[in-house]
Amino acid sequence: MNAKQFIERLKSLSSKQAEKFNAPLAADKKDQIMGVKMGQIFALAKEFMDMELDEVEKLLDHPAHEARVGAVSIMDFQARSKKTSPESKRELFDLYIRRHDRINTWDLVDRSAIWVVGSYLLDKPRKVLYKLAKSKMMAERRTAIVSTLFFIGKNDLDDTYKLAEMMLYDKEELIHKANGWALRYAGDMDKKRLLKFLDKYAATMPRVTLRYALEKTDKKTKEHYTLVSANWIG
Repeated sequence: MNAKQFIERLKSLSSKQAEKFNAPLAADKKDQIMGVKMGQIFALAKEFMDMELDEVEKLLDHPAHEARVGAVSIMDFQARSKKTSPESKRELFDLYIRRHDRINTWDLVDRSAIWVVGSYLLDKPRKVLYKLAKSKMMAERRTAIVSTLFFIGKNDLDDTYKLAEMMLYDKEELIHKANGWALRYAGDMDKKRLLKFLDKYAATMPRVTLRYALEKTDKKTKEHYTLVSANWIG
């Protein structure tokens, strides 16, 4: 199982319809779109999940966006697998961080950060997330907050709130949405802590972050914090 074989299989699945649908995912004008449906890429990645990491890195270096989706999907499947050794999980994490230049769009981050980064760091120091949170690259900042969704699943909420606070007024809406996404799930675990955070920041935080954070709360709570936000005069 190698990168060349994976690319050939991708080419056989391409279509004009999928090419048009995937076009908005391109990182920039240099990012090629092959036109393969995401579900097909995920299925192919599962088939190729035993690919060696040097071959996975070749996929990350490929100019087609779908090849990179395949790469991070393989990494995600490996990170989730109970058969993957702690050493291999460290290698997955190292590859992700080292080649973050190629994991450079929101969909690539969301497809892999939770398990490749978050699960690896669960019982380890997390300074790297705070370094990523200060990065000039949007995707690196998004990795910082999205990775904490794994911690949230283990009722470990501190880093989610610290990182959301750090990046609350980020210039990118994709970070605002990711912050809200993480806060929403943190609220599932501890509603009082979410409300305490919103008491402090609801008036000034980006509206999209507030909307996402409130998504699973009751109508009365939504109306209260929405009004607080609407009435704030900066």
